Amino acid sequence: MKTNQIICGDCVDVMAGFEDNVIDMACTSPPYDALRDYKGYTFDFKAIAHALYRVTKPGGIVVWVVGDETVKGGKTGTSFRHALGFMDVGFKLFDTILYHKTGTSFPSKSRYTNCYEYMFVFSKNKPKTVNAIKDVPKRWEGSFGVTTQRQKDGSLKASSAKNCGLGKSGPAVGDEYGYKVRSNIWTYKNGYGHAHPDKDLTKAHPAVYPLALACDHIVSWSNPGDLVLDPMAGSGTTCKAAHGLNRDYLGIDVSSEYIKLGEQRVALVKRGEYLNDEEKTGYKIL
Repeated sequence: MKTNQIICGDCVDVMAGFEDNVIDMACTSPPYDALRDYKGYTFDFKAIAHALYRVTKPGGIVVWVVGDETVKGGKTGTSFRHALGFMDVGFKLFDTILYHKTGTSFPSKSRYTNCYEYMFVFSKNKPKTVNAIKDVPKRWEGSFGVTTQRQKDGSLKASSAKNCGLGKSGPAVGDEYGYKVRSNIWTYKNGYGHAHPDKDLTKAHPAVYPLALACDHIVSWSNPGDLVLDPMAGSGTTCKAAHGLNRDYLGIDVSSEYIKLGEQRVALVKRGEYLNDEEKTGYKIL
């Protein structure tokens, strides 16, 4: 199977030509509900889930970024249906991460303004790679008292953590106590001009998730040299991130127009453009 390319076609048909257990991780966002116009393309997420399960390696990860449209005053529930559908075909729901958007198009007049999407992290058996991102500064050297944990029977058990009760020196100044693992709410700048250094290219696609989002997932669930798939590649963000992070990539899309766009964006990395744009990606190589 030739890697490092974006293939034109329906992803279920294209994946039918893949061998079993070849993909280390996938990261994608499907064209859910009627929030965007994808040139009339519709898809069967259950068929995609089955195909992804077959081609994903044991221990591999599929990241599925999805939200819900509001129709006649109620949420569609598409995100939950997708999550349950993936579990039905054999995936484990390893984590549910919220993609918190810093910008929304307008405040809601009848409900709380929506500023997030779900990022379901599905695993085929136990994940083989978990590189948890540690970027939250530790505020204290340790806990000031002995913390406890509630047990199944309702009783309290003292924590066995080595730093329990050692927080004697006060709050940190800067990053002197190091960093801890972030929570499962990930915040990104979104929208034209904020999420991508190559904004003049990404405006050609109606729904592009932030480059940093793809980078964070690829770093979290794969290692250099692994194969990363985006079965609905769209503007090529996942492929671009994977190539820049020294992973092999495969993209699939039904639109030849979007494939050309994705190839242009990957080519920027190959030519060494937009390097060290840490403000938008958090990673020096992109």
